[in-house]
Amino acid sequence: MPDLSIIIASTRPGRAGLPIGTWFAERARVHGGFDVRVIDLADVNLPMYDEPDHPRLRRYRNRHTKNWSATIEAADALVFVTPEYNHGYPASLKNAIDFLHEEWAYKPVGFVSYGGVAAGTRAVQQLEPVVCAVRMIPVVAAVNIPFHPQFLDDEGRVQANEIMEQAAVAVLDELGRTEAVLRPLRPALPRAA
Repeated sequence: MPDLSIIIASTRPGRAGLPIGTWFAERARVHGGFDVRVIDLADVNLPMYDEPDHPRLRRYRNRHTKNWSATIEAADALVFVTPEYNHGYPASLKNAIDFLHEEWAYKPVGFVSYGGVAAGTRAVQQLEPVVCAVRMIPVVAAVNIPFHPQFLDDEGRVQANEIMEQAAVAVLDELGRTEAVLRPLRPALPRAA
């Protein structure tokens, strides 16, 4: 079964990304098409990009980069759970993407975005050319959550509406189909130094 890595992009204390990512991971497990893993960038705790060589070379010098490389290399498909900050996505996600290169290649990526009236869609619009630059393939289906606090209960858990539930299934279905098509394109990567 392919591995789906759900990456929670925001590292801000009190962020909604953690409960939203947890909700989506539960939907992914029920879906049954993937082995599901949640990766919280707050726990990964990458410093600002600090490798002297271009990531395409995979000559990593730092243990945190080698660990991050192994984490992403193990993924067959990805979902970024991202807020919209000032019409864009968090620096923590850009930094995490920029640390690596080949590890992202030919993997499908879906988006679960949240925010105000725009539901995080402007963040996704900015992310799409970035993920394409490292040869990820974005799927069309997405979960976009407008005015996201309305979907959090008193315990901070997501209470999704029918549109969110349907969108989650659509994302997972597209990721499954796309991952199967892309799998033969993913070369075996040499181990990072």
